[in-house]
Amino acid sequence: MFITLPDARSLPDDVLEALRLRAIRGCQMGFRQDHLAKLLGVACETISRWWTAYCAEGAEGLPGDRTGRPTGSGRTLSKRQETRLQYLIDHHTPKDLGIAAPLWNRRAVQQLIRNETQIRMPIRTVGAYLKRWGYTLKKPRRHHGKQDPKKVKEWLEKTYPELEKKAQNEGATIFWADETGAAADAYPGYGYARKGERATIEVPDPHITMNVISAISNQGAVRFMTYARTMNGNLFKVFLKRLIGSVAGKIYLVVDRLQAHKAKKVQRWLNEHKDRIEVVLVPSRAPELNVDEYLNNDLKENIYVEGLPNDRKELRQRIQSFLQRLVHWPAHVMNYFLHPCVLYASGS
Repeated sequence: MFITLPDARSLPDDVLEALRLRAIRGCQMGFRQDHLAKLLGVACETISRWWTAYCAEGAEGLPGDRTGRPTGSGRTLSKRQETRLQYLIDHHTPKDLGIAAPLWNRRAVQQLIRNETQIRMPIRTVGAYLKRWGYTLKKPRRHHGKQDPKKVKEWLEKTYPELEKKAQNEGATIFWADETGAAADAYPGYGYARKGERATIEVPDPHITMNVISAISNQGAVRFMTYARTMNGNLFKVFLKRLIGSVAGKIYLVVDRLQAHKAKKVQRWLNEHKDRIEVVLVPSRAPELNVDEYLNNDLKENIYVEGLPNDRKELRQRIQSFLQRLVHWPAHVMNYFLHPCVLYASGS
């Protein structure tokens, strides 16, 4: 029989702080967030919220000691109303519910509360409810309005399962690949400043850029190549040659529909090497289905940790250093496959 752990909300602040640090340490070591949640006795959403805050602002971004009234006292909404509102936010866009907003922000939720309960809630109180419900402020994931849901459904329910079965029968490895670019002056983080003053950062030449193509498998393998020019058929062929030269057995490479991936010279080369590699295209306008997109996000969050690079050489070194670290950190790479949009590819 498993030991019953106390509700984390009833723990003293110092104990809760110790749990936070252990959770962050576990994420750094590559442990799955759902496993950490079960081990520490907290919600998986709480682990995710702590890790997101740490990745954005370091240790200073983690929540501090709790203050104020006991949990649940003085709330305006009933439990049933809270459950109903969270369901609407999770399963609908503001547009679906007739609310003029591009995504769920505080004002959109404020209007939703008014529509559903006739309660005129102050905007700060709306923010407090969102925080209590486990919602955090995030940069929105771009979803193409012209994406074909039938094609996505076919990929998830037919095309990829058949590809996975085929690869298993042939002893082949499935890799997901994608290109991205980084600019020396494109710092994605936040900085503290006095109230009323803007945080400032000195930036180098805005034309310092570097590109990279990478490929990952759900066993944690990583392959990559940096390049300064625009991706084209010739460059893509170079990467494909390096890939089959570094991986034993046949490869199925999942990529988007970039023109370079479909170039005639690439197709001719693939026909000549179809015993070693085949390229599979994900549906149009569906980047969230490509696992390598999440590596790209991680890359851009990490290459600026020590400040902005001064030149292209330093920018390239930082990209290569991060990706080389991933080569020796398969558990971290496997975590990319736990994102809800690509869990289908995790192999579990």
